[in-house]
Amino acid sequence: MNNTLNMSVLEGKTVFITGATGLIGRAVIDALQNHNKRGAEPIKILALVRSREKAERLWKNSDSNLRLVVSDICELKAENLGVDYVIHGASQTSSKAFVSSPVNTIFTALQGTKKILEFSAVNPVKGLVYLSSMEVYGSPETDEKIDEKHSTNLDTMQVRTCYPESKRMCENLCVSYASEYGVPAKVVRLTQTFGPGVQYNDGRVFAEFARCAIEGRNIVLNTKGETKRCYLYTEDAVTAILTVLLNGEVGKAYNAANENTYCSIYEMANLVADNFGGGKISVVVNAKDDVSSFGYAPTLKMNLSTEKLRKLGWSAETDLKQMFGLMIDDMKK
Repeated sequence: MNNTLNMSVLEGKTVFITGATGLIGRAVIDALQNHNKRGAEPIKILALVRSREKAERLWKNSDSNLRLVVSDICELKAENLGVDYVIHGASQTSSKAFVSSPVNTIFTALQGTKKILEFSAVNPVKGLVYLSSMEVYGSPETDEKIDEKHSTNLDTMQVRTCYPESKRMCENLCVSYASEYGVPAKVVRLTQTFGPGVQYNDGRVFAEFARCAIEGRNIVLNTKGETKRCYLYTEDAVTAILTVLLNGEVGKAYNAANENTYCSIYEMANLVADNFGGGKISVVVNAKDDVSSFGYAPTLKMNLSTEKLRKLGWSAETDLKQMFGLMIDDMKK
């Protein structure tokens, strides 16, 4: 855990987490439970889940300070549960669903975020963080640094834009509820995040590269792999979220990424093949003319600046090679 983060502020408080069974939600809960093992007073955790069975499997050895709230985010009641802090991570994350179910992607985001903001107004909470995405910036075409005021070139006539455009609208909902109803909402714009806990069958590119290394298969790229972006280790994402929750400014957005991981998909594929393929796999480029069915974002260069978040005392601590090593070890289990 980032050593500049003072989590004792959360002791004796109740933290409500949506999207709790997702990769980042689980990681936040793990961090809070780990703090409970050494904190003076326990942090109470409310986890919003759709499936009680799945949640009970995930946390079968959990402590008594974790309580499940079973509900779809879009049906959450605005009732006072004594919540002090909210981390809103419930979202559609499947790239294929962005093109196969765009309407559902939009309304899950908008209705779910409206529900959590109404809930937060009723409690009332001391802080709320909405987990947004680097995709709100569209498809930057140069290696320039992208800060939180950077414009976007999103094309609203493309179906896949349902995801980033709904994120942008949810960000504005957060600012609007902060202005009109006093909800202390803040935004974290996460880059692509991974680490232990990624499901073996995850459809995203980093998981496919890891599977190829584990199974001894060549990494086959369906594009030339020219897209460049930063990445972030799961635990570094957790410290970023908690830093903004406790120290961020209401109504502001913060980029979260490890700037040192900025590279192309092709370069990342080679890093995995060279370091985790046992000398038996290579990278094969088999670029398709039409990749729209895969749900890929357009080719872009997402060179995020994290200066604003670092000014709050945060730093990323895990590099790309370490991220893959830790994730691959976990996937092998």
